Amino acid sequence: MTQWHPILAAIEGPTGTWRMVDPHGHEYGRVEIRRVAPDRVMYKAMHDGAIIGWASTLRLACFKVHMAFLSSLRPGGGPAADWGELTGNGRR
Repeated sequence: MTQWHPILAAIEGPTGTWRMVDPHGHEYGRVEIRRVAPDRVMYKAMHDGAIIGWASTLRLACFKVHMAFLSSLRPGGGPAADWGELTGNGRR
């Protein structure tokens, strides 16, 4: 059975740039290839216009961008339920 990987959300273009898109076609991140030394290539991972890291493979860079995207979808802060302790309705 084939498993889905974030690299499948990457659309190449222009050359050396991969746009990460959600199922609705909205871009949520980018990966760009960069030569950092005469014999070394790295991939710059970006989410919401900010650099979130570098990777040695396209696969890892896409994974980093996708995980940042998933983290941005969840609500921040603590749990919404207080189990009654804050309202005085908890078990006694």
